[in-house]
Parts: sequence; structure tokens; C-alpha cells
Amino acid sequence: MGTTPLLKAIWHAFTALDVDKSGKVSKSQLKVLSHNLCTVMKIPHDPVALEEHFKDDDEGPVSNQGYMPYLNRFILDKVQDNFDRIDFNRMCWTLCARKNLNRNHLLISDDDAFKIWCIFNFLSEDRYPLVMVSEEIEYFLRKLTEAMGGSWIEEKFEEYKLQLSSKHQCLNVWELIELVGMGHFSKGMDRQTLSMGINEVFQELILDVLKQGYMMKKGHKRKNWTERWFLLKPNLISYYVSEDLTEKKGDILLDGNYRFSVMIYSKCCVSFSLPDKEGKKCLFYVKCSDKSFEVSASDKKKKQEWIQGIQTCITLLKVGHPAPHHEARQKRRELRQKQQAEQEELELRMKELQTANENKQSELEAMRKKLEEAAANAAEEERRRLQTQSELQDLYRVEMEKEKMVRQQMEEQVAQKSSELEQYLQRVKELENMYHRLEEALEEERQARQDEETVRKLQATLLEEEVSKRAELEQIHLYQQQTISQTQAEKQELERERLAKESALQSAMQQLQQLEADRWGALEQYEEVMKKLADAANNTKSWKDKVAHHEGLIRLIQPGPKYPQKITNWGPAAFTETELSLREKDWQEKKNRPPTPQ
Repeated sequence: MGTTPLLKAIWHAFTALDVDKSGKVSKSQLKVLSHNLCTVMKIPHDPVALEEHFKDDDEGPVSNQGYMPYLNRFILDKVQDNFDRIDFNRMCWTLCARKNLNRNHLLISDDDAFKIWCIFNFLSEDRYPLVMVSEEIEYFLRKLTEAMGGSWIEEKFEEYKLQLSSKHQCLNVWELIELVGMGHFSKGMDRQTLSMGINEVFQELILDVLKQGYMMKKGHKRKNWTERWFLLKPNLISYYVSEDLTEKKGDILLDGNYRFSVMIYSKCCVSFSLPDKEGKKCLFYVKCSDKSFEVSASDKKKKQEWIQGIQTCITLLKVGHPAPHHEARQKRRELRQKQQAEQEELELRMKELQTANENKQSELEAMRKKLEEAAANAAEEERRRLQTQSELQDLYRVEMEKEKMVRQQMEEQVAQKSSELEQYLQRVKELENMYHRLEEALEEERQARQDEETVRKLQATLLEEEVSKRAELEQIHLYQQQTISQTQAEKQELERERLAKESALQSAMQQLQQLEADRWGALEQYEEVMKKLADAANNTKSWKDKVAHHEGLIRLIQPGPKYPQKITNWGPAAFTETELSLREKDWQEKKNRPPTPQ
């Protein structure tokens, strides 16, 4: 059969009608199946078409290969996208579940089993009989575990994959329903959690629901805020009264032909820069060509997720890509096909290598036989060689015995000559020894004289050096004595200077204290003088007032200039201005002069 999802569901229904598993179904059953398919997919049904199509084939039941041309021509080619695919799947499910579904010990309902059946059709391979490979099983179980809020255990699935090895690493739909329904990968979860997880995965993979959840929406007429259940699909956003999806309130159509912008509104765009207002936070704006929608998410994270999801949908519509899980499924299939092609290529290469290896083995076997023949020939040749060698050894032994006798005679003669030669050499050696001893004695006498001369010269040199060193030591001793004397004198001088400086410092401190006391005394005297001057000024003023009344009787002597007079210890106007300046300058110089050390 083909590879579309429709054909997969029809294949399940056709297989369910094949009671004796012969691969064929009676025409009466196919008529009922065709009528149901046309009814669900809203296609006009022609009850005579099946008989006319198979009028030349009256051999009885029809195989799936024979039913395919009729199915394509009279049903699938007329299909429009105006029917409910869930109803279509449920009709096919009803036909096959009645025969194949074993409900004993299942923790899931028939509706959950139907949803797993739909997910299986989506993730199964495009070949018949339909199976789901281990990669897709892991993908589905991971999705289900995440939807239930659990954590994926890789080791547990690896153990399960080892059990699948005998089944070629795949499952059919009823084995998958049993795997999920028996709770092998949902231990610790209750039935409601498992059902909600299956429903969430079903909505994402089958209904293309990319995101769903409650948000607040502002009304268009009464402008009130109402909580709605939103569903995000690749081409629209639907919102319902509640999450049971029984009452739809409206759709927001998405269009990928227009740009997605934050600042400039096109046919459908989202703005996430709305400020908080009317007591609502996390607001964003969905603007279409005819309406605008203000929506409030529960928190900033949900708001950002919804904005990102809507932007992803518009981007996919713009580039013409399917929903993310469809594209991911296609990529996984392409990867498996690529790996399968590589595996087949590897197997082909292995076969080629095996063939080449067999050829090499044949060549090695032929070579081994040749080597065995060569070894046999070599063994025969070795036997002949050993025989010839034995004969030659016997001949050689006889020759050796003759040679041995001649050698003994020669050795006796050589021994005699050697004895005479040894005696002669012994006398020569004795003479040479006497000559060498004489030369050694002469050499020792000459060497002894040279050593004696060298020792005399060395003694003279040592005496001269000793005299020189003694003179140097005496000079050093004298210099040390002088240095010690000079150092002691300098030390005494430095001690005297230190004492003098300390005495001068103490004297300077005393002078400083004395000057400080004099300064305070002078200040006190200055204050007393200023007080006296003020009293005198008051007395003078009082006298002026008195004299003013008696101007004609007495005329006082005028006190001189009107500016203030200088008052000293000797009284007012005891010095002239010049004398007082000279005295002040002299006092200032004495004050600034450093103290003389004592």
C-alpha cells in the first residue's frame, strides 16, 4: 500500500477484516468498508463500482494489492480536506480494535488506546506490515514521560531494547498499546496522569497543537477580561471556554505571507511591548487584518513562550515548512534511511570482502598443496643428501686415521725440536733479563739524582717564600695595631661628639621652654597694658567731657597725634617709632637664630 496516514488507518481496517490471515477479504466486507470510508470522508458512494471493478475477477476474496487500484480511483482520488480525520481514524480503529485489542490488565481507557493507535500510525515506518522502530518508540516514550512530569531513565529503556532484539527492534501497534497500558514506563503515576500525558502527546503529534493553556483575553464589545483556554496550531490560534474544548469562542488566523514585526502591524503580528494596564500584567498584542486581540499571560515566562510560539508558526508558514514534529519525524526517517543505506553498503562491502577472502583462501590452499609437494621433494632430496654425506663421512674417517698417524710422527719430531728450541730461548731470555735489570738500575740512579736536585730547589724556594710571608705578616700585624689604635680614638671622638650633641639638644630644649615661658609672660603683659590703655582712654574721654563744660577756665595739654600710641614696659611714648622698629627687628633675628650647641 501507499505511505499516507489515510492508507495506514485503512490498512489496519483491511487487516482486521482478514479473519483467517490469508491476506484476502471478501467483496461483501470490502463493500461495507468502502461505504463507511465514503461516508466518513464525505465522498459520494457508488455501490456498483466495486462489482464493476472486479467483474473480470470472480475467484472470490480480494487481496490488499487487488483492492488498492479501486481504493485510489474511487475513494482516495476524490478526497477533499473537508472531513474530520478524527472520525475517520475512529471508524478504522473501531474495526480493528474489536478484533485485536486485549483490554485485560490495561491501565488506560479505550479512548487512550485509540490515541496511542493514532500516534503509532504517525510514527510507524512507511512499509507494511506497519511497525514502529526502537528510535520512534524511545521518542514517543520520552514525550509521554515529559508530559507526565516524570524523568526519563535511559538505562531502563536500554534494558528494554535488549528484549526487543529478538523482534528486530520494533513493535506493532497492539504491542505498543500493551507496553503503555501495562504501565512499564509509567510506574508511580496514577491513571489520570497517564491519560493526561497520552492526551497531551496526542494533541501535539496528531492535532498539531504546539502550545495550549489558560490566558486572559479582553473582549471586543464589552471590553471585559475573560479567562479562555488557548490552543496554538501551525496556522491558527483557537480559544475555548474551558480545556474540555466543548465550546469554541473563536479563531485567530495566522498568515505567513506577511512579515512578523514588533513595531509595524501587518496582517498578523505580535507586539510584546504593551505596558501593564487595567490591573493586568504580562500583556501582549495579536493584531490581524480585521481584529486585534489583547491577551494577558500568567507570568513573564508564559508570555515569552506564547510570543515565541506564535513567531515560530508564522515563520514556518512563511517558508512553507510543516509543524516542527513533522519535520523532526522526516529528519529521523531520512537519518534511518541513510544509516540503512550505509549498513547495506557496509554489508555489500563485507560480502565483497568475504568473496575476496574466499578467493584468497582458495589461492592459499593451492599454494599450501604446492608447498606440500615441494616439501616432499625436499625431503627426498634431503634423504639422498644424507646418504651421500654418510658415505663421504666414512671415507673421511679413513683418511683422518691415516693423517692421525702421520701427525703423531710429526708431533714427536716437533716435540724434540721444541725441547732444543726451548733451552736456547731460555738462555737468551736469561741474558735479556740481566740486561734489563742493569738498565733499570742505571735509570733508578739517574732518577734519584734528579729527584735530589729537585728537592734542594724546592727547599730553597720554600725558604724564600717563608721569609717573604713572614715579612708580610709583620707588616699586616703593624697595620692592624695602627688601625685598632685609630679606631679606638675615633670611637672616643664620636662618643664625645654624641655627648656634646645631646648636651646641646638639652640646652636648646631648655632655651625653647624658656622662650615659650617668656612669650606667655609677654602676652600676659600685653593684655594688662591693653587693659590699662582702655582704662586710660575712658578716663581721657571723661576728662574731655568735663573740660568741654569748662572750656574757658582750664585748657588741657593735648596728648599729641590722634593715632594709637605705642605702649611699652617703660610706659606710653617711651620710645620713638624708629627705635621701636629697630628693637623689634633685633628681637625677630634672635628668635629665628638656631640655638648654639653646648
